Amino acid sequence: MTTLLRNGTLLTASETFAADILIEDEKISLIGRDLRHPNAQVIDATGKLVMPGGIDPHTHFDLPMFGTVSSDDHYTGHKAAAFGGTTTVMDFVVLEQEGFQRSVDVWLEKSAKAAIDYSFHMNLTQFDEKIAREIPSLRAMGITTLKVFTAYNGNLRLDDGSIFKAMQIARDHGMLVMAHCENGDVIETLVTEALKTGYWEPEWHALTRPGWGGVESTLRVAGMASAAGASVYIVHMNQGGEVDMLKYARERGVKAMGETCPQYLFFTIEDLRRPDGAKWICSPPMRTAPDNARLWEGLSEGLLQTIGTDHCPFFFNGTQPIVYEGHEIAIPGKELGKDDFTKIPNGLPGVEDRLPVMWTCGVRAGKITANQFVAYNSTNPARIFGLYPRKGALLPGSDADIVIWDPEKKVKYGVAHSHQRTDYNLYEGWELTGMPEKVFLRGQLIVDGKEWLGKAGMGMFLERAEGVFI
Repeated sequence: MTTLLRNGTLLTASETFAADILIEDEKISLIGRDLRHPNAQVIDATGKLVMPGGIDPHTHFDLPMFGTVSSDDHYTGHKAAAFGGTTTVMDFVVLEQEGFQRSVDVWLEKSAKAAIDYSFHMNLTQFDEKIAREIPSLRAMGITTLKVFTAYNGNLRLDDGSIFKAMQIARDHGMLVMAHCENGDVIETLVTEALKTGYWEPEWHALTRPGWGGVESTLRVAGMASAAGASVYIVHMNQGGEVDMLKYARERGVKAMGETCPQYLFFTIEDLRRPDGAKWICSPPMRTAPDNARLWEGLSEGLLQTIGTDHCPFFFNGTQPIVYEGHEIAIPGKELGKDDFTKIPNGLPGVEDRLPVMWTCGVRAGKITANQFVAYNSTNPARIFGLYPRKGALLPGSDADIVIWDPEKKVKYGVAHSHQRTDYNLYEGWELTGMPEKVFLRGQLIVDGKEWLGKAGMGMFLERAEGVFI
């Protein structure tokens, strides 16, 4: 199908200008003023913004945890993402004992129902000489990123020596190491002490994961990256001290990059102290209002590089079904930890909320510019993770992943508006202004107002090239 978007204002990471876009064969074929085509379907974008589809670099779909599974799978989560203006998501492959190929195959099977385009990062949660030799094989599978953890002792964590060796391998093979930065030893000790003392409430999830552990781990990981001559990407930065450490490292030539998530810009440990505090349980946890403010400074000043979501939703009350696409569904969720904070599944919904919330509370509030909005939510992830200019750009030859954005549309947001498959929303009752009106995936209209035109299986796995440090 040939489509002509006319009279819109194009919004990119660096420019804002009036132009038309011609879409042919899933690609942007031409950008210019007063374009014509004899056979094109014409869509009038007068008064609207036209921007590249969002790219969420940090999501978890169909993820097993604590005897249950995250409530969005690779169809429901993708559908929600599309309604929020996101057309590409990146998920994390769980490393199985059988090795990398089997692990990727399992995730490809899970994602056969994908509704938007997607890619994978590999969780590197085991390390020995055999795994070290096999890491470069991921490049042939289209995966150029490894995620390591400095927390979750006895489960996900690697020792510093293994992380350093992984960085050296990544450096030599055009790959990027992503790091979850907390202090696993401190957490392990404090959790044991809290439970022994009888502290079980949700706030103790945060109190047993002290912020300084994340700050020192961020600097430690940056130091390892410097010694290895490698790039590192710090995921879900949740506090001001981490922004300070990122700034310190980058000013000294370390190739370190940082991601934050919307939840860390708005919520604090006080939300965990609410009667429904389990809704806000994620790792790393919410911190303080000064941390919120410093993270906003990190975005406005360009110290951070991306905004992801760490989307990993669970039901608040999985004993009560909800109706999704006409069918009742209930999945065990956060009620599993009603008497023990260590049993509350860690994760939040957010893949649909990101762009509308960041537009209202970031762009309209004057905390970031509209061009920064596109950079953080689309173009920078595409560049860092080896998808640019196929994704994250409005350029001839780019995939026609396009959002027509109504900057004046007002919505009272919440679970009734959201398409995430769970029973709550973090932004319940928020008054938002600015929403997607139409969303195109490779030139095909998949969201038209409130109407879902996409379908399971139309999403494409994206094999990624080497990304760039920005």
